[in-house]
Amino acid sequence: MSKRKNHSPEFKAKAALEALKGERTAAELASQFGVHPTMIHSWKRALLEGASGVFERGGKKSPEIDEEQVKELHAKIGELAVANDFLSRKLMPWTGK
Repeated sequence: MSKRKNHSPEFKAKAALEALKGERTAAELASQFGVHPTMIHSWKRALLEGASGVFERGGKKSPEIDEEQVKELHAKIGELAVANDFLSRKLMPWTGK
């Protein structure tokens, strides 16, 4: 069984743009880029669906913040601060402070 390839976004964009031009068939492009024709079609579809995002007002969208994850991270920071404080107090008698 062969290992699955992860192609870079640049590679996918180049293949999708070539497919969008329509000068060659998906099979020809697949042979050129060394991928299955289905991948060419899916990258082309993704390019067409995401193209409108390039022209959205305000540039890139800000990433969505997962409030639950933020709460978990704050809790973890608190736990680590308490542990750090505890360990530093236990270390004091040995350091002479």
